[in-house]
Amino acid sequence: MFKSASSVERLANRLARMPGIGRKSAARLAFYILNLTREEALELSDIIREVKEKVGFCSVCFNISESDPCQVCQDPKRDSSVICVVEETADAAAIDKVDGFNSMFHILGGRLSPLDGIGPDDLRIKELLNRLGEDVSEVVLATNPNVEGEATAIYLSKLLKPLGVKVTRIARGLPVGADLEFADSATLGRALEGRQEF
Repeated sequence: MFKSASSVERLANRLARMPGIGRKSAARLAFYILNLTREEALELSDIIREVKEKVGFCSVCFNISESDPCQVCQDPKRDSSVICVVEETADAAAIDKVDGFNSMFHILGGRLSPLDGIGPDDLRIKELLNRLGEDVSEVVLATNPNVEGEATAIYLSKLLKPLGVKVTRIARGLPVGADLEFADSATLGRALEGRQEF
């Protein structure tokens, strides 16, 4: 990085703290922003400010939303008897693209990972349990097919089964270690259709 432009270096350092952005990508983004017109840069900063001011979490499913409850939770065409449990909002967005699967969602906000200090109290598990009532007949565990996602699914299954709700797990077909948000709709659709009782 060019040392005489300390504000550009500070911007690159801040961008490098974003997930998936390394030092080189951060430097490219910083120079991209530097080359924006003043109006474009102000528009970008206004959009970031607007997102921070208007977007929050749905109090029901914890999806990101500008309304509470979110549009998914308010949709009367959704099957309210099925709750699909995912790790992050991006996973719910990927599953929502699958034709013929129209459940409600519950976003945990992560997955169990003892090595990273993430335990059950760090996820929205209590909130999920509070959502279970007479109208919920099935909980679909759609955590990622990796070690932490499997551990989370097993933990949730042990909590949910004694409550008398049907617990299913999305079928294999997703590569082990992959993230749901990067899977195509057809693969996700087959995994949801082939879900099995867990």
